[in-house]
Parts: sequence; C-alpha cells; structure tokens
Amino acid sequence: MKVLRKIIEIDEELCDGCGLCAPGCAEGALQIIDGKARVVEDKYCDGLGACIGECPTGALKIVERDAEEFDEAAVEKYLAEKEKETKDESSTMPCGCPSTQIQSFMPSATCQDANRPASVQGREESALSHWPVKIRLVPANAPFLRGADLLVAADCVPFAFPNFHGDLLKGKTVMVGCPKFDDVQEYIDKFANIFKTADIRSVSTVVMEVPCCSGLPMIVKKGMEASGKDIPIKEIVVSSRGQILKEPCS
Repeated sequence: MKVLRKIIEIDEELCDGCGLCAPGCAEGALQIIDGKARVVEDKYCDGLGACIGECPTGALKIVERDAEEFDEAAVEKYLAEKEKETKDESSTMPCGCPSTQIQSFMPSATCQDANRPASVQGREESALSHWPVKIRLVPANAPFLRGADLLVAADCVPFAFPNFHGDLLKGKTVMVGCPKFDDVQEYIDKFANIFKTADIRSVSTVVMEVPCCSGLPMIVKKGMEASGKDIPIKEIVVSSRGQILKEPCS
C-alpha cells in the first residue's frame, strides 16, 4: 500500500557512483546498480536521510511522494538474507567455474628459470601469488589470506601503473574490484569477514584519481570497523597516466 511520506531521491546526473552513500544506510536500501546509486525498494528506505551526508556531489535529497510504507520486518528479513549469502560463500561456485578455484603459486626455481625459452628470459615475472583475485570471488577462508599483507586495488590500476607487479604487488596478496559497479555493502561484509578470520597483517589500498575510486579505501575501513580489528592501512592514488599522486610516508 502506498502512502504519502518522506523518502530518498537520487539525482542521476549528479551521482557519480562512488558508493559512499550505501554504508550510511543501515537498512541496506541503497545499492550501486549500473554505475549509479539506486533505492532497491521503497519499503526498505525509512526516509530519515542518514545517507545524505556521505554524498560528495549532493545527489541525494529527501522528498515527499507516494511510496510503499517503510517495512521494518521486511528490512530485517532482507538484511538477514544478505548476511546469510556472505556466510555461505565457499571456495568455488556451484557451477564449478575454474575462475573460482583456489590456487597458490610458488615462485619459479632457478633451474626452471634457466629452462625458460630464450625469447622470454630476462622478462619480469608475474608477482601474482594466488588465484582468484576478484573481491567477489575470494572466500574469507582462502589459505592465501592467512597472515597476509593485503593489497586491495581498483581494477583499473594495473592497466595504468606500469610497475604494478614490481612496485606494489610483490610480496602481497591482492584483491581487485570496482567500487562503482560492484555492490558496496557486499564488499564491506566481505572485508569484515576476512578481517575477522584471516589474521591480516597489513592492508594497502591503491586506487585511481577518479572520484568513483575514492570509495574503495572507505569500503575497506568500514569492513575493518565492522570486524572490530585495528590493522595498519596505507592509501595510494595513481593518476590516469600511471604516476603515483599520493603514497604513504615511509
């Protein structure tokens, strides 16, 4: 049943899809869909506007219009289902997709290096130590996460930064994703679960200079807060021309 009430409205022209608003909605009513913040269902939005202060572009405002009544019971059920989905994650998808199979890679031995074809000898080797790397596909119980120095990278970074493997990835466990097009709350829940269970030693985030990337460090911090952990974290920003614009002081 629809009633005249206060509810969030999103200006799509102003919204850049950064995702900063989603964690501010305790009811989970906001998600980033097709690169824009959207209200999942009217009945999940209480109209109080706790998310508004998180928006850097002013895309969110409270309006009064006909909408489904806020349904607290529906919100509780919705959040419980999302939490269950996070807990039920496994090391492989039900379809057995090879992209989700957990793998750890050992550095090649000297003899193996010597037997490499002459055409590839002398080239820099991949510093990747595991698979998968997508945030959505890495389960919190993955063995390569235990005691790891975690590198959380926006998925455009390796294309822009030419020395990604040598300067950033070497010696670290990497997870990559896009805060603009993926589910922000799902990411926060994923990192909270990882920080609770994997005994992560340190975290580095590396993002592009574009506004939509700025949400990734926030997502990691929100996950850490939810886990109750206090883990050292560094933030790195890369320009679209592959230069480091911001890096932590040594």
